[in-house]
Amino acid sequence: MNEDSWDRLLKIRTSGRDDTGSDQYKYPYEPTPYSVLERLGNSGEIGKKNTVLDYGCGKGRVDFFLSYQTGCRSVGIEYNERFYQAALRNQEKAVSSGKISFIQQDAAVYQVPAQVDRCFFFNPFCLEILKQAMARIMESWYENQREIRLYFYYPSQEYEAYLNGLDELQHRETIRCMDLFPGNDQREKF
Repeated sequence: MNEDSWDRLLKIRTSGRDDTGSDQYKYPYEPTPYSVLERLGNSGEIGKKNTVLDYGCGKGRVDFFLSYQTGCRSVGIEYNERFYQAALRNQEKAVSSGKISFIQQDAAVYQVPAQVDRCFFFNPFCLEILKQAMARIMESWYENQREIRLYFYYPSQEYEAYLNGLDELQHRETIRCMDLFPGNDQREKF
């Protein structure tokens, strides 16, 4: 199915890039392609017992899709008022909306709930904010130790260098997505 077909099935509107409110710290809204979300959803990494925290959720595509596909709960965090309101509008009609909540807050200060055990990032912000968000994830883990898996789609070299330098993290596996698009872009992965 293509992007519009998935949006219609899920009864949401998430297509199209939007640069509203973006700057050198917080990046534009660009929805994760559904083909990539299908790859993650079918990986067995996320299921009914999991709660996903979607950083920079935008209009909520990741949240709606993963809740529909895997049965997981999802929390979308978004700093941009316009995108947050679009996510709430989508939630009014969306399939699986009962398992999803949205919060308008800056990821740098958001306190990660104890039930969160999966985190999703599609380059939502600069490295400095990522470091602060990672500190909040680590605080949550220290308060309630559990396995937390982090998924970074299309990671920047900055993100990868930083994450590879964290002793607290262990690289589990790479989910490749290069075959989903033309070319041989090595960043097409989780």
